[in-house]
Amino acid sequence: MKDQIIYYFIRIFTYPLSFFPIKTIHLLGKIIGSLAFYIMPEYRKTALSNLALSNLNLKKKNKNIKKIARKSFQNLAINILEFLKLSKMKNENLKNFITCKNPQKAQKLYKNKKGIIFFCGHQANWDLLFIDGNLRMKGVAIARPIENKKLYKWLLSIREKTNGKIVNKKNGIKEGLKALREGKFLGIVTDQGMPSSNYSFDFLGRKAYFSNISALLSYKTNSPIIVATIKRKNYKYFIDYSDPIFPNNKNSKEKEVKYLMDKSFKLLEESIKKNPDQWLWQHNMWKKQTPTKIYKKFRRDSIAIILPKEKKLFYQIIKALPTIKDLYKEEFVSLYIPSIYKNIKLPIDEIVEYKNFKKMAKDYKFKLVYNFSKNRKIKRHFAAAIDVITLLELKKRAKRKNQDLSNQDLSKIFKDAICR
Repeated sequence: MKDQIIYYFIRIFTYPLSFFPIKTIHLLGKIIGSLAFYIMPEYRKTALSNLALSNLNLKKKNKNIKKIARKSFQNLAINILEFLKLSKMKNENLKNFITCKNPQKAQKLYKNKKGIIFFCGHQANWDLLFIDGNLRMKGVAIARPIENKKLYKWLLSIREKTNGKIVNKKNGIKEGLKALREGKFLGIVTDQGMPSSNYSFDFLGRKAYFSNISALLSYKTNSPIIVATIKRKNYKYFIDYSDPIFPNNKNSKEKEVKYLMDKSFKLLEESIKKNPDQWLWQHNMWKKQTPTKIYKKFRRDSIAIILPKEKKLFYQIIKALPTIKDLYKEEFVSLYIPSIYKNIKLPIDEIVEYKNFKKMAKDYKFKLVYNFSKNRKIKRHFAAAIDVITLLELKKRAKRKNQDLSNQDLSKIFKDAICR
């Protein structure tokens, strides 16, 4: 009943928007996206941190990072509002709205009944890749359904309006194999972080784990991969297909799967760099930890540790650092050390000396800060920090597992506080 109420509320409230001109839809999207940027702090901070840590923006100032992040929110809002427009748009009008620059090679493969895997990312309005593809070919795409079945059914009717078929992620491999063997295309959005995967790629300068299903299916069915990218310009969309990337079945599966994935991600990465504001920076793409090990609150991919000036506590934390780094093996960890402790070499990603934080520029890199200093205004400096954790909070959390903390070192306290 609740799902039905939500569905009808959304449909009734948004129905008039479907009659608005596309320019008005985009203007509203920019306004709503800008509001969302400020009223959704966790997503805002995730986007800012991802941008700051990406090599795409190493030479950019904070104001430029903030501008790209805000435009990314606007892009997402435009996508949502465009669904309303797409629900009313006739298929013949889609050709004026979406232009595929180079469909010829894909169409030739399709005519020869060769299955194609379209390797896609969360760019611009990525759903249009599937809608447009089915105007020329027939295919399926893998997607994760939302919980509201009635709302999801309506969304599917838009995504499948050109007679394509969306399949549940649970049946993705089975349905994907079937489609490829029938000479159809298979669309897969590939740029979602998957820390449980055994495949990794230095995506935008940072190691990330992804599903390698695209390459596995390519190798198994001898189907080529085509990287499909999309951008928005002047209220219209432009799609670009890469040359087909064919698998070499003479190579071992492990070697060829890595080659196919690496080459595909390089092409996607190049496209994202050209229009960074049209990519989904709000997703925690570079997460490394799985939910089975560390509590969600502490599962962040960029960590700052602020050491205190007090000598005894300083060296207690230094002693515990190997444990902390072991828990965050692949995350970016930065250590902020008071300038009175100079020339300390530690196995950590970055060491920053500080006298005070007032004179330092705002740092967008870190999503999680462990503040062991007495400075309680530290969050003002780390503008993208979703959480700032103090030693007192760690002790309170550790005490839930062990009542007596009197003889425990900081390594044990840290483990008890953040690990399941």
